[in-house]
Amino acid sequence: MSAPLAVYAHVPFCLRVCGYCDFNAHAGMDGLKRAYADAVVAEIEGWRPRIAGRAVASIAFGGGTPGEMPPESLAAIIGAVRAAAPLAPDAEIGIEANPGTTSGAALRELVRAGVNRVSFGAQSFAAAELAFLDRIHTPEATAAALALARDAGVASVNLDLMYGLPGQSPAAWEATLDHALRLAPDHLSLYALTVEPGTPLAARVERGEVAPADPDRVADLYEAAGERLEAAGYRAYELSNWARPGHESRHNRVYWTYGDYLGVGAGAHGFLDGERFENVAHPRAYLQAVARDGRALARVERPDAATAMSDWIALRLRLVEGFAPAAFADRFGVSLAAAAGPPFDACREAGLLEEAGGRLRLTRRGRLLHNEVAVRALDHLRGRAGVA
Repeated sequence: MSAPLAVYAHVPFCLRVCGYCDFNAHAGMDGLKRAYADAVVAEIEGWRPRIAGRAVASIAFGGGTPGEMPPESLAAIIGAVRAAAPLAPDAEIGIEANPGTTSGAALRELVRAGVNRVSFGAQSFAAAELAFLDRIHTPEATAAALALARDAGVASVNLDLMYGLPGQSPAAWEATLDHALRLAPDHLSLYALTVEPGTPLAARVERGEVAPADPDRVADLYEAAGERLEAAGYRAYELSNWARPGHESRHNRVYWTYGDYLGVGAGAHGFLDGERFENVAHPRAYLQAVARDGRALARVERPDAATAMSDWIALRLRLVEGFAPAAFADRFGVSLAAAAGPPFDACREAGLLEEAGGRLRLTRRGRLLHNEVAVRALDHLRGRAGVA
């Protein structure tokens, strides 16, 4: 029997594109929304022969801002997935939404369509920080949105928060955390502000208008957040994610465990049967491609052995539980020690990795240096004879 499948649907529309964002997001294209939903439905139908025998365990709408799509359009996409492959009775179906623009009526309609998880991009509870981030909502709007989601019957509600903003003090970050905890969300995702090339924020940094936060101070904010959330009853289960028991993201776990997922929509990425693929990114080009071909593929590739192994390791190490070395051997037919023993030995000696309960995982200090561990593994795998 084939392993369960996750489905990711990208919605590229936003009311405003934030200055730090490097995702495939576009403002001022509201007129395309209906046609876009129709195209995603058509693309899913085009994938039917490939996924018909797979049970769909989760559907996630990301963006952009999926919550800005008409609820009936998102419901149609969910219906298209149901028609193409069997949807598990307990499937996780989640959307991302803006706190200030999501109505109770829309949330109720989405719940009727099967949505049981909503992630609000709160980012901060300080008005000045929200303004810096180009967010259009107020701190009060996040509390109101969470209440609307509860009233609509959403089973799991997540809040996204950002730390490491220029000039953000430990006290300001603690105030945002305390405000979030008073709202009692089921899940919290914490992300450090990153200056991505090509974004308006990067241009401001280059002009000297904005000074990025010191990396050591950012690390301190991360560690302080972990302690605060764990004391409040949230369990860290991935590098950036904390949840109350039973509210962990099952969809994202598919990514972190190197599982198969179908990506649909403009610029969506997917991974099926060992192949990675990416759709054309611009919404109009996507519409044209689906109308012409029933698909919108821009790139399809099968990662070489070194890339596959290092990707598997990097993703598995994002999980706080780590992984059993035997799982690596089962996947790739070679032991972890033979494939990446030397760099892992060095990381253990440096206090970045540890073994616990038969699993290999990052230490608390290692969580701050995940990328370094992953790069060491990749460099070693690239240099090994016979792995290329």
